[in-house]
Amino acid sequence: QVQLVESGGGLVQPGGSLRLSCAAYGFSLERFAVGWFRQAPGKEREGVSCTSRGEVIIRYEDSVKGRFTTSRDDAKNTVYLQIQRAKPEDTAVYYCAPAQDCHDWPRWDGSWGQGTQVTVSS
Repeated sequence: QVQLVESGGGLVQPGGSLRLSCAAYGFSLERFAVGWFRQAPGKEREGVSCTSRGEVIIRYEDSVKGRFTTSRDDAKNTVYLQIQRAKPEDTAVYYCAPAQDCHDWPRWDGSWGQGTQVTVSS
């Protein structure tokens, strides 16, 4: 079975930090670019970041640039999203997805998993 599983979400205070994980099962994530997306209630899903194979290209949505960092651990077949200086507007369900590259990010089609909930609140 081939799937991506997001984890690491939870409640964090404004200004706090949280690390999300995107673990691949049944295939090698090293072969793919990985995008992070998020969707808040009543809003469209938006791109958060994209990391290419070998991290040659790393892209961020403007509102998270300087606060979020995406990285890879190929040995663990996992991509991470480190959230720092969290803001209430970061509250959303976060999803990850693979692609051939980051060129068309965030205009990616396809199915989505369950995601992981991030809530930024006092």
